[in-house]
Formats: sequence, structure tokens, C-alpha cells
Amino acid sequence: MAEHPNAALLRKGYDAFSKGDMETIRGIFAEDIRWHITGDSSLSGDYKGIDEVFGFFGKLATEMDGGLSLKLHDILANDEHAVALIDSTSTRKGQSRNSRAVHIWHVQGGKAVEFWDSPLDQAGDDAFLNS
Repeated sequence: MAEHPNAALLRKGYDAFSKGDMETIRGIFAEDIRWHITGDSSLSGDYKGIDEVFGFFGKLATEMDGGLSLKLHDILANDEHAVALIDSTSTRKGQSRNSRAVHIWHVQGGKAVEFWDSPLDQAGDDAFLNS
């Protein structure tokens, strides 16, 4: 059975993110994408439009002075949504954190139009980001 096109689209996006290929990511995201980061940290909030989302990526890179890597465990997709199971490793102020999250995507017309970050340990992620 072939992979659903929305799963393939997002797999391409995660691969591009891991390589720092922002041009490919720009092509995957809708211009008016909405981006939701849960929690209580300087990164939390809602970002609207591709420029704000890319601004968030810059802020993320600054906060994670030692880097951030995402390992895609799996993607489940249908014609409107995709769910990615993620393991991440980040380093900040000399401390490392391994975390798991579910990324929920809304996809329309071959473009990612909305994203929700759902960490499995929100309190732990917030403590790491607020330290």
C-alpha cells in the first residue's frame, strides 16, 4: 500500500527541517499557516502566517543554543489531517532533554495549513525552557 500523500508531504518537511532546508519547508506551508505551541514558556503561543512561523523557528534556534533534533517515529494521515509521532533531543544552557510529542497537522490542497504541538510531558518541557 502506498503512503498517503499528506504523510509523504510531511515526511519531506521533517527531513527538510533536519537539514535546515527552509526553502523546502516554505513550499510545504500555506502562506497563512497557523502554528500553536502549548505550554508556559517564551516559545508558547499562536503564530499566524509563514513569516511569524519562521520567526518562531528563529526564536527556537536561539533558545536551543545547543541544537534541536527531531526523530520522526511515524506519520498517520488521511485527506485532511496528519499526526506525527516525534522524539526530540534539545540542548539549552548546557542541559539536554529528550522529549516525546504528537504533532497534529491540518492539510489542504497539498499544503500544511495548521499545526498543533502536543508534548507528552508539557510540565517537563516548560521547566526545561524556563530554567
